[in-house]
Amino acid sequence: MQLTELLALPVAVDLKTSNRALQLGRTKALALIKRGEYPIRVLRVGGTYRIARADLLRALGVDPNNEGGAGPAQSGAA
Repeated sequence: MQLTELLALPVAVDLKTSNRALQLGRTKALALIKRGEYPIRVLRVGGTYRIARADLLRALGVDPNNEGGAGPAQSGAA
């Protein structure tokens, strides 16, 4: 997934989109969720899974506030 695609994602994405960004297959992702080991916090909404865009970007090391978007995400500590 390209950086421009990541930055254009909505506030919450479906599991398929998150898996694509993380380069995970569906079966592997579902197994990780079942074991509580998916690399990002997963929200269960009805019968679907949702992932917060901010969590996904953080896991990928993308800082949306950084010019160009790439690079380590900055913590809020000053």
